[in-house]
Amino acid sequence: KLFFTDYGNAAKVERCDMDGMNRTWIVDSKIEQPTALALDLVNKYVYWVDIYLDSVEVVDYQGRKRHTIIKGRQIRDLCGLAVFENYLYTVNTDNLSILRINRYNGTDVESLARLDNAKEIRVYQKRTQTAVRSHACEVDPYGMPGGCSHICLLSSNYKARTCRCRTGFILGSDGRSCK
Repeated sequence: KLFFTDYGNAAKVERCDMDGMNRTWIVDSKIEQPTALALDLVNKYVYWVDIYLDSVEVVDYQGRKRHTIIKGRQIRDLCGLAVFENYLYTVNTDNLSILRINRYNGTDVESLARLDNAKEIRVYQKRTQTAVRSHACEVDPYGMPGGCSHICLLSSNYKARTCRCRTGFILGSDGRSCK
């Protein structure tokens, strides 16, 4: 799945399949300007920062179990969000600090470091990566991902895929080759 935020005409947090199909709103109320987004891949939770409401909230992948992690002035001006173990990590653009927030109760907010011009944060650690099973976009014997000549996108599950073409090409009638 692909998760993303939008605060155009109606603010929301959404998800869709990697090929863009099955687009679903998972949060569309009591939300104003959702920006940063982070996933707990193990427990299947979506965290986001709402910069208008000065809040960090969470829901499960279906949009249930919503609750506010933290709200108020101490988290104003946040951008970027990452989750690792018991904490959320984010960047405060007002004082250029990296904050660590307990993701279970919103307490234990700690400034870890200062970084000039930081706008995003990522945690790179082996435990943040889930094991990958074989999938429909694996390279075939001819070196083509999922048998697609250009781009292979996972579809509704790891066994299904959709082929797409780079700009300037169209997908052939076989659904795999680009012309």
